[in-house]
Amino acid sequence: MSPINTDSRFLTKDIAFRQGVNDALKAPVLILIAGMIGFGAAGKNYDIDIFFTTLTTFFIFALPGQLVLLEMVASGASLISIALAVTLTSTRFITMTVTLFPQFDKADQNKKLYVWVHLLAMTVWSVSMREFKSMAPGHRISYFVGFGLPCWLLSIPATAIGYTLAGYVPGPLSVGMVFINPLFFLLTFTDVKLTSNRVAIILGCILGPFLYVMDPDSSLLVSGILGGSIAYGVNRWLVRKNHRNTNDRVKL
Repeated sequence: MSPINTDSRFLTKDIAFRQGVNDALKAPVLILIAGMIGFGAAGKNYDIDIFFTTLTTFFIFALPGQLVLLEMVASGASLISIALAVTLTSTRFITMTVTLFPQFDKADQNKKLYVWVHLLAMTVWSVSMREFKSMAPGHRISYFVGFGLPCWLLSIPATAIGYTLAGYVPGPLSVGMVFINPLFFLLTFTDVKLTSNRVAIILGCILGPFLYVMDPDSSLLVSGILGGSIAYGVNRWLVRKNHRNTNDRVKL
C-alpha cells in the first residue's frame, strides 16, 4: 500500500488532517446523520429514553450493534445475552482493524490507537482503504482522525434529533434512513478494486434473500460465511493463477 506518487492533497500531516475533515463533511457525514436520525427515531419507538439512546452512539458508534442493543433491551433480554449479541455484531471490526491499522506508520502504531480505534466505522474504513495508497504512511493517521472525528461527533446530536423528531417522521422513512449508511458503504466498497470484494458483494446479493426465505434468523450470518469463504477461495485461485503465469513468462 506504499504510495508511488504522493497526492498533493496529503503533502503534510496538517494538510492530510484537513483533507480528511473535508472529505468527511461531504456525503459521508450526511449519510451517517441520516442513519443516526433514523436510529434515534427507532429508540423512541422502542420506548427507550433519549439519554440511553444517544449514549449508545457515543460509546458504540456502530448502527447494527446499536440496533441490536435497543431491540434486546426493549425485549427484556439478560445482560449476558445483550453483551454477546452486540459483540457478535461487531466482530467485523476485527478484520477492519487488522487490514487498516498496519498501514499506519510504525511511529503511529502506539497506545494512542486504543483511542483512535473508536473512530473506526464502515464508511471511515472504506474511504481510508481507498485513499491511503495516495499518501505517505506518516500522514495516514492524520487523515484517518480528520475523517473519523466529525463522523463520530456529528452522529451524537443526530441521534438526539432523530429521537426528538420521531413523532413527525413516518416509520418506514425512519427504517429506510437507517439502511442508507450500509448502502453507501456498499457503493464505496466497490472502489476498493479487488475481485474478491466484488465477488463477495454479488454473492451476498444472491445468497442473502434466498437464505432469508429459508431461515430469517441465521440468513445474515450464513450468507456472510458462505459468500466470504467463496470470495476468499476465488481470490486465492486468482493469486495462484497469476503466480503461475508470471513464472511461465519468466521461464520463456
